[in-house]
Amino acid sequence: MMGLATDGGLLVPSQIPAISAETLNSWRKLSYPELAFQVMKPFVGDAIPEKELKELVNASYATFDTAEVVPVRPMGSSGLFVAELYHGPTLAFKDVALQFLGNLFAAILKKRGGRLNILGATSGDTGSAAIHGVRGKEGIEIFIMYPEGRVSPLQERQMATVPDANVHCIAIEGSFDDGQRVLKECFNDLPFKSAMHLGAVNSVNWARILAQVVYYFWGSFRVHETLGKEIPLQVCVPTGNFGDIFAGYVAQKMGAPIRRLLLATNENDILSRFFNTGIYTRGEVHPTLSPSMDIQVASNFERYLYYRVGEDATKVKALMTGFAKGEAIRLPGQDPQFAAGRGDTAMTLATIKKYWELHKVLLDPHGAVGVAVAEANPLKDTVTLCLETAHPGKFPAAIGQAVGDESLASHPFLEKLKSLPLRKTILKPELPAIEEFMKKNCNG
Repeated sequence: MMGLATDGGLLVPSQIPAISAETLNSWRKLSYPELAFQVMKPFVGDAIPEKELKELVNASYATFDTAEVVPVRPMGSSGLFVAELYHGPTLAFKDVALQFLGNLFAAILKKRGGRLNILGATSGDTGSAAIHGVRGKEGIEIFIMYPEGRVSPLQERQMATVPDANVHCIAIEGSFDDGQRVLKECFNDLPFKSAMHLGAVNSVNWARILAQVVYYFWGSFRVHETLGKEIPLQVCVPTGNFGDIFAGYVAQKMGAPIRRLLLATNENDILSRFFNTGIYTRGEVHPTLSPSMDIQVASNFERYLYYRVGEDATKVKALMTGFAKGEAIRLPGQDPQFAAGRGDTAMTLATIKKYWELHKVLLDPHGAVGVAVAEANPLKDTVTLCLETAHPGKFPAAIGQAVGDESLASHPFLEKLKSLPLRKTILKPELPAIEEFMKKNCNG
């Protein structure tokens, strides 16, 4: 529940369990909730009784609009598959983790008593998924920061039209990186963190990463089922904060049949530059058609560094301290588990247009970045599973720009939001302003 550790670092599991081939095979025919229970169980241990964990998992995925939870389908005859991660309440992949996290928080608070004040920063979808995970839940207040004018209008409406009294939307005058910075400052103000009972829903929260590990196993099994054979896959992940692809890295370490993770960025390419050059150095944030990826400082990269430098926490701290001062992180050699590419705006639009015209498949701009990079980076003797992270209906302007018809990008849930009033407060991304707002609006 604490999110960031008290020393400002990120929490990682003491060990990642290795799943045997026999156990892996027994997981292939499980339903999504059954698989989620099996994947999470070794990490949870006896912290939550098995019966209770099963109930939490079942309740979390009952809110999705398909029994599959994450449908997987081939993309024409191109050797590409797509995992649809947008069938939850807010039509984004964050629901897969945050429906579970909201129920988990509520269950723990009910057992222990007390209150939780959640502080989050979002570049698009995390905020709405987090809000819908905890809205109206007793003992929980949620404060979500997002960059004013830099999320899509529908993404903003999914957050700022929620009427529940425990929901507080903060539009900050700056970029997502500014929000992420002040988030960390709040969690590193230990007296404030303690007094306010702060909790995190961003991917700095380990439990959220854990819930995302599940669909890497699920996606691999569904591709094998379609192909009629078991081969290691390449999985392409459109990436901003490195949380989603880090979940794939954990799945790979556990034994998921994944040969390589293909990281896809837009013009905000700090991560693709690192995996191609070994140099991690920030640049300016560029607004794009895929706003959830408009990030230059990826929080979860710190977790990856821990494993890359041989699980040496002291070395990680030294590298991150230097990076905070403006120094580049330089690591020799390349990680064979990763490849990376960049899909710019022109590629994004061309990919949306191509797949609509050829296959009548409508990609959202984030998924299109991934598919564009996947097409440019095939892996010999295998196929690629691309993660489609949001429903295209959330990005009508981008769809209209690509195919000439915004009306193709619609969803009944989103249409209802257009007439609702916004509830938001515009603030500067400064520690005193955010802390004061939280104190004034916290109910305990």
